Amino acid sequence: MSSLDEERLQAQSTLLIRQRMRLMVNQYEVHAQAPDGSEGELLAFAQQKRLAFKEQVTLYADDAKTRPILGFKARKRIDLASAYDITDASGQPIGVFRKDFKKSLLASTWHLEQPGLGTTTGSERNKTVAVLRRVWQFIPYVDALPFAWPYHFDFYAGDQLVFSVVKKFGFRDRYVVEIKDPRLDRRLVIAQAVGLDALQSR
Repeated sequence: MSSLDEERLQAQSTLLIRQRMRLMVNQYEVHAQAPDGSEGELLAFAQQKRLAFKEQVTLYADDAKTRPILGFKARKRIDLASAYDITDASGQPIGVFRKDFKKSLLASTWHLEQPGLGTTTGSERNKTVAVLRRVWQFIPYVDALPFAWPYHFDFYAGDQLVFSVVKKFGFRDRYVVEIKDPRLDRRLVIAQAVGLDALQSR
């Protein structure tokens, strides 16, 4: 990732993420927000293999997958409480996120750690929607339906809101990520936002 690409990414306060539906893989496009609120330039492209025994997702600067910019990988196989190490393009660690399995029994809860900034904790804002989403998953053939429940995650450091991830209701997965703390590494925010979708049902 060039220094110019890095500066452009870190300057974003709103990110728009859209999932592509592909056979055997989950793909995500991360866009800047244009002045009119629509999708602007492509900032990152992520791909995750489905049914993998050890979760691993790589993000690239383009959808041709020629320039990796970061990735995340589970420390353990098939572990609901496993931590996910986030690394940069050269494989150096830049952060960690993990699901709080106990708290997630009622409302999904995640922790994101950034060196020098500490831990931010995100959970579903609307507990009623959280319960409905869980009930919805037990309805036969629900996965075949072409839409998904929305959700809204707020991530806090203490009592300070640092970023939020909103999944829109519709016929494809779309997310709006609002970043409130300028110190946050946008690469970690993208990794966590993609992880919320790719790993939510784990």
